[in-house]
Parts: sequence; structure tokens; C-alpha cells
Amino acid sequence: MKDAIATLENCRFCLMCRHVAPVGMVTNQEALTPHGMALLVTSVQRGLATWNAETVGIVFGEVDGGNSRMHCATDQPFEEAMAAVRAELKAQGLAAASVTQLHTHLAQWQNPYQPQLPQPVTGTGDIALFVGDEAAYLWPEMIPAVQKLLSAMGMEAVVVGYGRNNGLFAHSAGFTDLAAQLWQTTFDELASVGAKQLLVLSAGDFYAFNDRRGGFSRPVSAKASPPTITEITTLLAERFAAGEIAFRKLEDDTPWAYVDPTHAVRVPDRNERVRGLVTAVMPTPPRELFWRKDRAQPVGSTYIQFSNPALAERLTRARLQDASDSGAQLLLCEDPATLHHLNRFAGEYGLRVQGLYELLAASVSSEQ
Repeated sequence: MKDAIATLENCRFCLMCRHVAPVGMVTNQEALTPHGMALLVTSVQRGLATWNAETVGIVFGEVDGGNSRMHCATDQPFEEAMAAVRAELKAQGLAAASVTQLHTHLAQWQNPYQPQLPQPVTGTGDIALFVGDEAAYLWPEMIPAVQKLLSAMGMEAVVVGYGRNNGLFAHSAGFTDLAAQLWQTTFDELASVGAKQLLVLSAGDFYAFNDRRGGFSRPVSAKASPPTITEITTLLAERFAAGEIAFRKLEDDTPWAYVDPTHAVRVPDRNERVRGLVTAVMPTPPRELFWRKDRAQPVGSTYIQFSNPALAERLTRARLQDASDSGAQLLLCEDPATLHHLNRFAGEYGLRVQGLYELLAASVSSEQ
């Protein structure tokens, strides 16, 4: 908590990331901008404000999408600091009932979505595929599509973490110890599989297993050397560039846009690789969203979908409005949680949502 307060002292009068702060953008409330949240926490520390339902709600309204740190010239870990504050509020029993219920569900089932434990791991191999809870419960149709794509590249992966949260979601909510347990369980599975390479489906998974929130989280103790971690889109882009997988162009000329998923700003070198994959199958140029690439905004797919569902919906609808304003009618993305949340309201904006992995799997060419 000491490190968190030091960070927020630096953020409390700074507006450097204000222009990309997702919650501030959709609410127009200065209290819900990074500097407003930092000012609140540091004011409580000084005895100038107190914790109550409103002020605690502000802290649990921070989305943890990565935008603030990525636009900070001094690399202040604002989102990680706010997660540490949430952990302290949870420890003091000040978190809302919805947050407590979320912790109970995550602790019992290792996911926030279904009362079901992760599937046990079977088999061993050099390559493992982390499916996680979002793909398993929010967008399961992508799983066979990814397996088809791997097969087309002559690869086979042992599935791990089927139905388990990657730990980032739990850490964002302030469940530090639980996040560490989830991370450790997945790394123990990888050791049992003997995997040298871990494939992940999304930018969020890649960030979760590579970063693990720096000094704000407990380190994972691996029973074996940790595997290299590769996002599936990166693997596909590399193999496509090498001519080891090919795709047929579609004939559908529907105006389309690629939606940078939640946490994409935390993996900035992926931007052009993913777009290269999409343009390999789409016959027309994209309609780029305004909030894209390094200024991409998250949908309401982080822990706030449970702590503040109304705010989560506003974040999602803001992405859909941006897409509608671009003239797109079809939205493409590979992240299961982003797809799920966009799909909930897309019809109201005249938009259709399509999973990128399914699109690529249907377009794989046998002529390579």
C-alpha cells in the first residue's frame, strides 16, 4: 500500500493521461478521472476525506484497462496502485456486497461466470494453450477455431486453464492473494504438462502472464523453467509472413472495423500484426475507429462488470458508438470478453460482431 500511495501522490495533480482515461471519457465526471481518483485516495490519507459508499464506489469504478500508464511520460503504475487500494478496502471490509460476492465466486470456482471448476488437464507436450474462463464461458466458439488454425500450421497444443481466470481480473478487483493462487495454479499445470511454449488467446492473457503486476503482486514460484508466452495472433502473423499458413479472401464487402480489445494498449507491438491478419482475409479496407491502437478504449469486460454494471455498459456502448460513427457494419476482434460485451448491444447500433479466429479458421487455404 505504501508504494501505491507514493504513485497516487504523483498522479493527484497530473492531467497527462486525462485525454485517454476511459471512465472519465464516458461519465464526464472529474472524480472518475485518474487525477480525481488519486486526489481522493491521498485526501483520505490526509484525513481530508472519508471512506463511504460514494468514495469507495469511485475507487471500484476504475476500469484497469492500461490507458493511464501507457500515456504517462514517467511510467506511473496508476492502475496497479488503484488495485492495491481496492485490496486495502476489501481487507478493511469496506467493499460493496457485489465485490464480496465476486470474491466468493472466484475463490470457489476460479472464474466469475459459472459455478463450475476448471477442466482437469490431460496429456503432456511442448506446447500448451491457455483457454481461460472468458473463452470457455463467454465465447466458446473460438476454441475449435483456434485448434483448427493450429492444426493448419502442423501444431498441437495441450489445453490448460480451461475455465480458470488468468489472475489479472482478480488482481484488478483487489483480490491479491487469490490472484496469486490463480497464477500459481496455472503455472503448476504448465510444469505438469512439460510445456516449453504457452499460447494465449488475447492481449489480456499475454499481459497477465508476462507482467503479473510488477511489484504490486506476489511472485509466482515456478516448479520448472517458465515457458515462452506467445499470443495466437502473433504466431499466426509470423507463420503467415513466412508462407506457412495462407488465407482466402472473403467475398463479403460489408464495411468493417477491427476493435482493439481490452488491454491491447498494454501490448502495443501487436497492433499492426493483428491488422495484417485481418486484411489478409477481408476484401475491402478497414474503417478505423477513432479510439484505436495506443489510445484504444476498453469495453466493460474487466471486474467492473460486477462492481459497477452500469458503468461497464457505458464503456461498451462508447466503443459501439465509435464503431457506428466510423461507418462500419461488421466488427472483428479476437478477444472473447470484448466480443461478448460488444455483442450484447451491437444490434442496437446496426452492427454485427464476428470472432477473428473463427473468420480466419473458415478462410484457411489448403494452397500454401
